[in-house]
Amino acid sequence: MDFKRLYKFYKKFKGMNKKFALIGASGYIAPRHMQAIKETGGELVAAFDPFDSIGIMDSFFPNSKYFNEFERFERFVDKSRNNKLTKIDYVSVASPNFLHDSHIRFALKNDCDVICEKPLVLNPHNIHQLIKVQTETNRKVYSILQLRLHPQIEQLKKNIEDQLSQYPRKIFDIELTYITSRGPWYDISWKGDLEKSGGIATNIGIHFFDMLSWIFGEVIDSKIFLKDQRTNSGILSLKNANIKWFLSIDKSYLPDSIIRNNSTTYRSISIEGEEIEFSNGFIDLHTESYSDILKGNGFGIEEALQSIEIVSSIRNMKVSEKTFNYHSFLQ
Repeated sequence: MDFKRLYKFYKKFKGMNKKFALIGASGYIAPRHMQAIKETGGELVAAFDPFDSIGIMDSFFPNSKYFNEFERFERFVDKSRNNKLTKIDYVSVASPNFLHDSHIRFALKNDCDVICEKPLVLNPHNIHQLIKVQTETNRKVYSILQLRLHPQIEQLKKNIEDQLSQYPRKIFDIELTYITSRGPWYDISWKGDLEKSGGIATNIGIHFFDMLSWIFGEVIDSKIFLKDQRTNSGILSLKNANIKWFLSIDKSYLPDSIIRNNSTTYRSISIEGEEIEFSNGFIDLHTESYSDILKGNGFGIEEALQSIEIVSSIRNMKVSEKTFNYHSFLQ
């Protein structure tokens, strides 16, 4: 019996007849959402983005309606809400970070559940307000926290839990490095605007902070030693870990071995000096996230709160003088 084929059919069956709308259809991550909707058996009935270079839609949902004016998209969603045959079940939000809060509210108030790309919002107080709107509308907001679904990360969490069951007070020494090269366009786009993206720690680091705090517990302390528009570095102390972290979009920080391989990205997490390998297995994680949500699981608003608090504090934190305990790249 082909269990893999049966599982794929099951995922499609769970999503069958579910109607989706997508906000932010031209963005980098939008095709992952389109693919996830398609592979879980859903139907994308409407997409919105003011930037109209979105021919990628033809590869997934060629019959989906498209809007480049929010007012027309809003009218379509409102009319669908009052028709049982066309009602939209989920709104997927993949718009620029600073718009997530507004777009989530729009979806909830139109009687839709929400699947939102990271970061869910930029500030912790937005989380608390969204919880109220979620309760008032009797709808649900889900956050894409796909690293929690990565097989190697799931195994890591189990291994750490096993060790902590024997030594509950153990503090793990961790070094996190993530460099993903970006050209000058980044600084000119909304991603380079602190008020719109939340800065480097939010834009490229939030999944790592979520994953590590999910495994190693609540925040004890946090300091930042380097903070500019393209690079952040500091130390994050959790209940069971001290994490020296370094995040950058500056290619000059890439190790020589990465440059020799003509690669533009370097990702590393070492725990107690041992490298954790999780370079592969990212491709289908959005589909897995959607599948979990359609099965009644998924990660809700509250589960996104701690990582939002971490990156928000980093954004507002003053730079500290380096102590002995800092990331090796700062040497």
